[in-house]
Order: sequence, then structure tokens, then C-alpha cells
Amino acid sequence: QVQLVESGGGLVQPGESLRLSCAGSGYTFSLYHMGWHRQAPGKQRELVATITSGRTTNYADSVKGRFTISRDNAKNTVYLQMNNLEPEDTAVYYCNAYWAQNKYWGQGTQVTVSS
Repeated sequence: QVQLVESGGGLVQPGESLRLSCAGSGYTFSLYHMGWHRQAPGKQRELVATITSGRTTNYADSVKGRFTISRDNAKNTVYLQMNNLEPEDTAVYYCNAYWAQNKYWGQGTQVTVSS
């Protein structure tokens, strides 16, 4: 069955960095576009970044210049490098895989930015 497993979340101080990873299995990883979304308490889930199967990337305005999405098809893994983190980045981060009518989600990893 399809699985997406996120890792790398944690508690950091403002200005620090984290790298999230999402390992996919049970589907042809290289065919799928991949994305990171986040949901803060009391807010709707929002798009953070996407990377297509052809490695075209897209970012939310709030993270442009600070976050970088990348993928390693040999490892079936997508990454989100997050630099200069801000308290407003605090949320549960979810990865997803999508292609045609198929869309899959991971369980999420908590990122907390606090001094």
C-alpha cells in the first residue's frame, strides 16, 4: 500500500534551520509530483511548496527565499530545507504525492519555532 512518512520536525529557535524528509513507498515515486503543506492550530491547511516530476518548483510567498524543496528519486524521498525559521512557521507539516486522479498524504510532522 502507499505510504508517505515524514520526519525531521522538532523544536527550534527563530532564525534556525530544519530539514524535513518524506519517504514514499508503494507507488512509482518518480512519476508523481510532490508537495509540502502545513496546518497551524486553528487555521486551514496551506500549500508551502511543490515540485513536479520534472523538478519544477513552486513556493508560497511566505516562504520564498527561505525554504527549498527538492527530491531524490533514487531514494524515493522529497525534502524541505527550511532556513531562517519564524514563529509563524509553527505548524504540522504534511507531504503529499499527486498524479492524475491520485493523491496521497502523510501523517505529518510537527515543527515548532519558539524562543
